[in-house]
Amino acid sequence: MKESRIERIISLTKKAGIIRSRDLDEYGIPREYLRRLCDRGVLERQARGIYTLRGAEITEHHSLVQACKRTPKGVICLLSALRFHGLTTQSPFEIWMAIDRKARLPKVEGVPLHVVRFSGRALTEGIERHRIEGVDVSVYCPAKTVADCFKYRNKIGLDVALEALRECRRERRCTMDDLWRFAKVCRVANVMRPYLEAM
Repeated sequence: MKESRIERIISLTKKAGIIRSRDLDEYGIPREYLRRLCDRGVLERQARGIYTLRGAEITEHHSLVQACKRTPKGVICLLSALRFHGLTTQSPFEIWMAIDRKARLPKVEGVPLHVVRFSGRALTEGIERHRIEGVDVSVYCPAKTVADCFKYRNKIGLDVALEALRECRRERRCTMDDLWRFAKVCRVANVMRPYLEAM
């Protein structure tokens, strides 16, 4: 193996936190190098096509990082976004991810994914970007997440949406104006109105 290619792979992985096999294509490096580096104990295979440096610091949000690396246009939503923001006692075993209504269903090996299809402003507004393990992770902000929970209350339960709303307000994670704005974006203003007026 040429050392220059090995050094390039290591530096790319250090910089990105996670490297995909297809990331090597633009550098003209054969994907076989990843397997060899795994055999030598330099890299660890996290899932199909996803590698990290052996011994790299793994955070509690590692599964979010893996999901976002495999689905770059996806956004962490609903239960996973609530958990990320610390607004729920729920601990989902799946990563809840929003993708465009017309997007191809992602295949993410090793990470249980629950895909929800959003469209228009419901997909594009309220996105925060967080840098975790060297990867940009897109997550809906607390107010947008609360509105999404009301929109999908039949899937996740009204009790979860109400808990999220209470926690969001108690911890002052957003304003009433933010909640109203995203209630309108998600078309659940009439559903949320009595709960917001009671606060």
